[in-house]
Amino acid sequence: MSSVPLPVQNLVLGGDPLSLDRIRAILTRLEDTIIFSLIERAQFAHNPKAYRRGEFQELKDIGFHGSWLEWFLKETETFHAKARRYTSPEEYPFTDPKELPPPILKPFPHPPILHPNQVNVNASILSFYVQHIVPRITRQATLALSAAKRANGISGDDEFEDDGNYGSAAFVDLEVLQAISKRVHYGKFVSESKFRDDPAAFIPHIRSRNRDALAALITKPEVEKKLLQRLRNKANLYAINFSPEGEPLDDSATRKIDVDGVVELYEHYIIPLTKEVEVDYLLVRLDGLSQEEIDALASKRKQKS
Repeated sequence: MSSVPLPVQNLVLGGDPLSLDRIRAILTRLEDTIIFSLIERAQFAHNPKAYRRGEFQELKDIGFHGSWLEWFLKETETFHAKARRYTSPEEYPFTDPKELPPPILKPFPHPPILHPNQVNVNASILSFYVQHIVPRITRQATLALSAAKRANGISGDDEFEDDGNYGSAAFVDLEVLQAISKRVHYGKFVSESKFRDDPAAFIPHIRSRNRDALAALITKPEVEKKLLQRLRNKANLYAINFSPEGEPLDDSATRKIDVDGVVELYEHYIIPLTKEVEVDYLLVRLDGLSQEEIDALASKRKQKS
């Protein structure tokens, strides 16, 4: 019987969780998840009402005064919390953890991987997603909606942006947000892996709070360049529609998503924010350690690759 490869993301069965090869494989798979989720969201109009607080009387009636998306996140993450999703070191809720219930299942014995930390940038991810990503990727659907409304005699402000698909759009919003969050916070795994490989290189800059020096230790421009090219190739491929006969309709008018928008999302937001997480994590990497423990780490030689 041939052996079956173990799931890459399984922290218990998937080998060394801090292997850079393993981490790269996970990040590469998340590219697919993010692109496909953005494609799904692009089929709906902007629906800005869903992102503004206090817009839904139905939510006010049950005592919730946030936005439709915030309510959708809280309700979904409440269930996920009960299923102990957020006890996993790579999962972070958008809802305040204090407002989520404890897991129903017993704690899972995850191996100790990351140093204790409170680094969580989901508030920034949510804000950027609502203000910048959604309007960009839904532009085509929003324009198509306005044309359809004009054909039915609706013009002016009422013709734009809102198709009423609040539930369907929020469901996809959730998928996009969770994938981006996981991708960004996986930067902690990158930092921990590189720190363990050569702690002596990091410790002086952690002590001096030198963010630029720490960023330089974890940044590889050639890797980022290859990532962006791979991402563009994937987005170009996944954006193509096909005719009923199976022929590719490779023109901008039929594309499922704005490819440049996907690449710019990574280049100007996801990658820079991941670096912030990596540096923020490193800055607390020595917290709680004794001077003897720090000295022992500082004396370690760089591991051979």
